[in-house]
Amino acid sequence: MLAARAQQAGGGAAGAKEIGVYSGRHYNTDQELYRRFTARTGIKVKLLEAKDDALIERLRSEGKNSPADVLVLVDAARLDKAADLGLFRPTRSAALLRDVPLDLRDSKGRWYGLTRRVRMVVVNPKLVNPASIRTYADLAKPALKGKLCLRDRKSVYNQSLVADQMILRGEAAATAWVKAMTANVGQPYFTSDTPLARAVANGQCGAGLVNTYYVARMLSGESGAADQALARRLRPVFPRPAHVNLSGAGVTAHSRNPQAALKLIEFLASPSGGKGYAEANHEYPLKGYGDNAILKSFGAFTPDRVSAEQMGAKNRAAVRLMEASGWK
Repeated sequence: MLAARAQQAGGGAAGAKEIGVYSGRHYNTDQELYRRFTARTGIKVKLLEAKDDALIERLRSEGKNSPADVLVLVDAARLDKAADLGLFRPTRSAALLRDVPLDLRDSKGRWYGLTRRVRMVVVNPKLVNPASIRTYADLAKPALKGKLCLRDRKSVYNQSLVADQMILRGEAAATAWVKAMTANVGQPYFTSDTPLARAVANGQCGAGLVNTYYVARMLSGESGAADQALARRLRPVFPRPAHVNLSGAGVTAHSRNPQAALKLIEFLASPSGGKGYAEANHEYPLKGYGDNAILKSFGAFTPDRVSAEQMGAKNRAAVRLMEASGWK
């Protein structure tokens, strides 16, 4: 059974077009952006939110009868999966070509990036010297034996990181890295980034891999004072270069209002709309660092420039490598 939430966002003028949006994001501030879009264009947004994979399956099964005009997904692997299933229609837009960097969009115009997130290392400085970790390769050093925590291989974020390293370093080097890194794991694998960050802060682990926005959420106090206090014990480290992933969107293959759908994607990717979309989840905008004070406190990062399209295409090979190399 699909666990989803459908609702109307915005009012709009009488007789205005309405577009259906299937979104794997679920933040109240996103809905405020949809209302702003409606106020600006008169195009109503009918929103349905659910898990990414459930939305992909729903859209696939609905086929030509789907009410969805826009599909919003998180992570390059899911965007690539939806594209391979033929769920997006190729589109071209001067605004999107201007606002979305080349490495954050599909070369065939099927989907476009909206926000960025970085896979960083969080360190408990009482157990591990943050200066000892400069690259992802450093997580495989023998000095971290028993001190490393990882999220399990089902995590699409880790799958994309491994795909990224395969592209940068080659399969043999990536395999050796995964084997040595997983040998350092001293705790059961985690199913989410937040419990992993808490474990590092509590001293159960010395270091771990998480997406930037999980720690930013904790530091913001959104999840309570206890998490905020724990997050303050963590030292964030950006490997150089850093793996960057994204959330993105495309016009659906059977959209009844493709031009209106494209207008929404253009709005969300624009510097003004994208600013709000990124801030909703403490993510980075498509360009620059934005205005989020917590993210700015993490410092600068150097993207490795592996394209999201490349990572998505490498996902299946990455999963096979992880399975064969001990990533549980």
